Formats: sequence, structure tokens, C-alpha cells
Amino acid sequence: MDACALVIPDLTMAEEITAYRQAFLDSGDSMDGTGGLRRCENPADWLDENARFMKRETVPEGWVPATQFVYVRASDQRIVGMIQVRHEFNDYLAKYGGHIGYSVRPDERRKGYAARMLQEVLPVCRKLGLEKVMITCLTDNEGSRRTILKNGGVYECTVHEPEENVDLERYWIAL
Repeated sequence: MDACALVIPDLTMAEEITAYRQAFLDSGDSMDGTGGLRRCENPADWLDENARFMKRETVPEGWVPATQFVYVRASDQRIVGMIQVRHEFNDYLAKYGGHIGYSVRPDERRKGYAARMLQEVLPVCRKLGLEKVMITCLTDNEGSRRTILKNGGVYECTVHEPEENVDLERYWIAL
């Protein structure tokens, strides 16, 4: 499998960020773990938003500090995945969202990128002082479930998220 790196995105990746976003818009998939990428047509706006979320003093009210990463394949500098770490919970994250959200580009799925990306972000969570992290997935998302289990996830329960009208499985990974 190709070597990849978990990095904080910057403006040099604007073209790849745009392509990643478009791949999800074209496929109709949700952009989990990408922050506000769906609504940010301009990569610079998304990067500015990510920077605001990294610092407690600049996070919008009602939100929590978060760090946004992209997973870049070394051989071609393609963004194959994105993963976001929320440093703490608000009410919504404590019930439904968890500490970590992630996605893999639709045409790069089933290659092991999600499992590797999650594995590589767990030490970041430890450095933030977290002792365990919660991750959720849709009940019908077998790929995400396998990714979580492969990284030591322990099933807690299934909850119904009323806004999206979906059922989510909650898992915890001890750090």
C-alpha cells in the first residue's frame, strides 16, 4: 500500500481540496470529518475556518476546538482522506458526533486508508490529553464499523439522531 501522511492542510493543497470536495458532491456522499468543506467552495475559506477552530479563543460559540487533517498519498500528493479531531464535547458531540469524524475519497475506498488514518490520529488524541475517544458510524456503514473495530473500538450502544433521522452506533477506543 502506498505511503501516506497525516498533515494539517494549507493553501498549497487548494487544488486537491477542491477535487476532494467535488468528488463527494458528485457521488452524493456525506463529507464526514471535513468540517465545513461542503459549504466552502473556496479552499481558502475552509482553511481559515479550520484555523479558527484550532484555538479555543476563536472557536464560534456553541462549537468546540478541533484539528483538521488531510491524508495525503506520497506518490502523487493526492488527498485520499480527511479526518477531524474534536478536542472536547458539546452536547451534540457527546450524544452523536464523537471525538473523531473521517471520510475517504469515494474512488479510494476499500484500500485500508480509513483504518490507517484513524490509527495515525490516535496519538494526536493522546497528546490532547484524551484517555479515550468516541467515534460513531451509521448502523449500515460496514466499512466504518470495521475501521473502528480494527483500531480497538468497543461498541457501547446505538442511538437515534433525530435531526438527520439516522441510527448511529457509538464506539469507544481507549488510548
